[in-house]
Amino acid sequence: MTRITLILCSVVLFFSGSMAFGAEGYLYKVTLVQAAPGKLPELIDVYKTQFADLKSAGDEEPLWIRHSQGDHWDLMILYPMGSHADYYKPARIEKRDKIDVRVALMGQLIAWQEDLFAYGPPVADLRKAFAAGAFFHVEMFVALPGKFGDLYKEREMENAYAKALKEPENFIFVRDSGAAWDIFTIGVFRDLKHYAESADVPAKDQEAAAKAAGFDSPSQIGPYLRRFIREHHDTLGVAVK
Repeated sequence: MTRITLILCSVVLFFSGSMAFGAEGYLYKVTLVQAAPGKLPELIDVYKTQFADLKSAGDEEPLWIRHSQGDHWDLMILYPMGSHADYYKPARIEKRDKIDVRVALMGQLIAWQEDLFAYGPPVADLRKAFAAGAFFHVEMFVALPGKFGDLYKEREMENAYAKALKEPENFIFVRDSGAAWDIFTIGVFRDLKHYAESADVPAKDQEAAAKAAGFDSPSQIGPYLRRFIREHHDTLGVAVK
């Protein structure tokens, strides 16, 4: 086997392995935004107008989260795309181009921005959860080399743990292109009290749920996760008013 053939086989294996985790999902454009100093309220108003215009143009209305504490971004915006083929149909591009006149104004209100295209849950499921919740836990990960599959499995294990304790499961998103984050998850809760309820679960129930999910114990969930990650950001957020 020639060197070129070996390289091509490696490329095919890499992409087929990574896409297996997201190819069947729903595609989102995820934008993280940090507003210019003192400009966040004005920026939110501009986005609200843009979202209404997108909906009028036939696109799905975006979903968003406002930072409360954690990472440095002010807003996480999820633009439902469905698929690249659907989103970039000429007719849809033409309608969106008429809305993009606001991009120049946004440029004056934004200090930093990062974009990621990621596969996630059906938009109807996400919209239902956002409608019922007003408090969010966002975790973003860059996997260690060769550990993407292990990281994805760990996220599923934590969901199994949460389900056993009757707590909200995380929505899992897998990178398609853009920013470096390989996986991020969003947990949706009614409020801060709902988010903190896990602390009241009896220790024996936590122990049983952890073992059933594949962990050695509840205290080992964090250390187990850190076997697979190079970078990890946590953010608590609230609904945008």
